[in-house]
Amino acid sequence: MIRSLIRLTLALGLLYGSFLPSTAQQINTEEPSFVQSYQPPVFINDNRIAQISELAPEIQQLIEVHAQARKIPGIAYGIVVDDSLVIASTTGLINLEKEIPASTASAFRIASMSKSFTAMAILKLRDEGKLSLLDTVAQHIPEMADLTYLTRDSPPITIKNLLTMTAGFPEDNPWGDRQLDEPDQMLMDMVAGDLSFSNAPAYEFEYSNLGFALLGNIVSRVSGQPYQEYIRENILLPLGMEHTYWEYADIPADTLALGYRWEDEQWKKEPLLHDGSFGAMGGLITTIEDFSKYVSFHLSAWPPRNEEETGPVKRSSLREMHTPNFPRLYANVTNIHGDTCALMSGYGYGLGITQNCEGRTWVSHGGALPGFGSNYVFYPEYGVGLMAFGNLTYTTPWPLAQIEQLLFEEIDLPVRELPASEILVQRQKQVVELIQHWDTELEEQILAENFYLDQSRDHRMAKVQDILTQAGAIEQTSPIKPNNQLRGSFDMQAEHGIVNVFFTLTPEIDPKVQRLDVSFEPTDAAARNND
Repeated sequence: MIRSLIRLTLALGLLYGSFLPSTAQQINTEEPSFVQSYQPPVFINDNRIAQISELAPEIQQLIEVHAQARKIPGIAYGIVVDDSLVIASTTGLINLEKEIPASTASAFRIASMSKSFTAMAILKLRDEGKLSLLDTVAQHIPEMADLTYLTRDSPPITIKNLLTMTAGFPEDNPWGDRQLDEPDQMLMDMVAGDLSFSNAPAYEFEYSNLGFALLGNIVSRVSGQPYQEYIRENILLPLGMEHTYWEYADIPADTLALGYRWEDEQWKKEPLLHDGSFGAMGGLITTIEDFSKYVSFHLSAWPPRNEEETGPVKRSSLREMHTPNFPRLYANVTNIHGDTCALMSGYGYGLGITQNCEGRTWVSHGGALPGFGSNYVFYPEYGVGLMAFGNLTYTTPWPLAQIEQLLFEEIDLPVRELPASEILVQRQKQVVELIQHWDTELEEQILAENFYLDQSRDHRMAKVQDILTQAGAIEQTSPIKPNNQLRGSFDMQAEHGIVNVFFTLTPEIDPKVQRLDVSFEPTDAAARNND
């Protein structure tokens, strides 16, 4: 982290004071050389669709109870497994006056869930060589050139700062929610008149709607068309999202979800704002059927693999969006059972990334505007994504913790498993031979140059021999469990216990063993006989 910050600061220093429009960069679009035999992680005995489908009645009941308790007029929700919308359902109404029931084709404003679409547009332009994430914002918005920064040593704001909410702008949700329909000129006049900072840029995370409005402006300027059109033509339509809109007036009245707030023991209609310059931070209106395609597209980025690209943005760029910046530790978080389960959380590009104490990682973002509350979360290792839209001001549209309990405790969803690479399998066989016979020719063939420099041959041999003597006769060797392509572990079942072996390989073209750990776990003879 420190090294990356140093590199970022140096890059910003080189850019400081250079506010000329950036020229298109020459990006190498040719495919790199790659290992044809690479095998990505896969699901073993995959039954996820059937498992999740069986939960539909329980999830529906949870949603209905939640809607009633929170006074939410209507909710639409869905669960995807890879590219399949497995559960799609609703409860309540999208229009109380006309008593129009919610459906999976109902169009809800999803507020800040729009941000990742704007971020994706920026990355697409980056991949095409039309901008760099380390460009200063002023290179594309000259009105930003004369800002009064908070400190003398502030670096100029970059596109990456806007993407990661580290531009130094203050949290602005209450104010930003009411700017949705403001014209571009208002945004530019505000910037030209100078801005107030809560922090120096690149110092810490602070949520900023203004920053994403500026990103939308950059998309418009760099692409040569309004950001709404660019995103629709280059992201929405290629994904088949034909019923996703920026302007509510374009939506058939019988499918448009109206927003409400609960006040004085009654629902009161919230006025819908038209589209405008701040739509890039929260203006999209979509359906469960459409948005499920977007969630599936994000899931398709995982794992890295050799398949052809099929989406409007490269898989590697999606994974870049899913990478946290300025991660923060939440040490005292409790889970649904009341047990402490710490979280690490950070912000990627228009998305939040979290990992809990159990090692489960998810990518998510909420959305809240007057009249609406929405959320989505997807779990890359599981290939599963959830989404829910509600039409009540700033609401939480689902009991997510209870739904997660069903997914990860009741049915215990599987994760992908990484197959062992050819070189790991080969080296495992050789390591088994090595530690039993210490053949010098084999040592020359598979051991890295550091191996006996780190620990003498005599010492290694004596230590391993002592372990094997305690273990007794080797009965069988387990398949290797890979950590990645060049490291893994395996067990050797022996007469008196288990020999644990872990090794790592070098980055050379012919990877050699650079580290080898051998340990012994004695097994009670009576327990072994009962197995």
